[in-house]
Amino acid sequence: MTPRAPLSRDSVIGAAAAVADRAGVAAVSMRSVAKVLGVEAMSLYHHVPGKEALLDDLADWVFERIELPEVGGTWREALTVRARSARSVLTAHPWALGMMESRPHPGPALLQHHDRLLGVLMTDGFSVALAIHAFSAIDAYVYGFALTETSLPFEPGDGAEEAFAVTVAAPAELYPHIARSRAELFGDGGYAFADEFDYGLELLLESLERRVADAGPALRQRSDPGAKRKP
Repeated sequence: MTPRAPLSRDSVIGAAAAVADRAGVAAVSMRSVAKVLGVEAMSLYHHVPGKEALLDDLADWVFERIELPEVGGTWREALTVRARSARSVLTAHPWALGMMESRPHPGPALLQHHDRLLGVLMTDGFSVALAIHAFSAIDAYVYGFALTETSLPFEPGDGAEEAFAVTVAAPAELYPHIARSRAELFGDGGYAFADEFDYGLELLLESLERRVADAGPALRQRSDPGAKRKP
């Protein structure tokens, strides 16, 4: 008989993630996590104070899995890497979408995540306000796309034409623009909804690039008190 590994905070959080992956975050309880670990629920309290603390840790567990860039790199590459990583994590763990920013006690991984991204932006041409706007817009896009992607009534590997036919079974005479979209997008069978992610991300990044370029002179002037006196 293989001896059971000793309990630890990490193993408890990992078991909670396994419960959430299987049945959703609402199924996470001290009892359900203990069952995964093959122990009594009371033994978990030596590692986590209770269910609410466990949920806080679970939200932090998600942030630990999202790739973070280093401060000092280019902001556009950093946001791209982070957005793709976040999408991957969120589609693998859809239950995280409703809890990542909603826990009352943010953990160190969440705080480091936010601080690092703001640092990347503010050291590469963003004002504080523009960095906050960029962070908010990118997160809204990534979270929204992941929610849509995990809610679609077909699997990613299904053919796009068949999937679209199921999702939008609309008569052309009533919905001509949908009919035209179907004909043009799916005529060659090469469309994939997943490809929309990078295209939409590029739209956001191009807009931010213009904003940073426009704000550049003003930021440099504020950082140099003598700028106005120069000929």
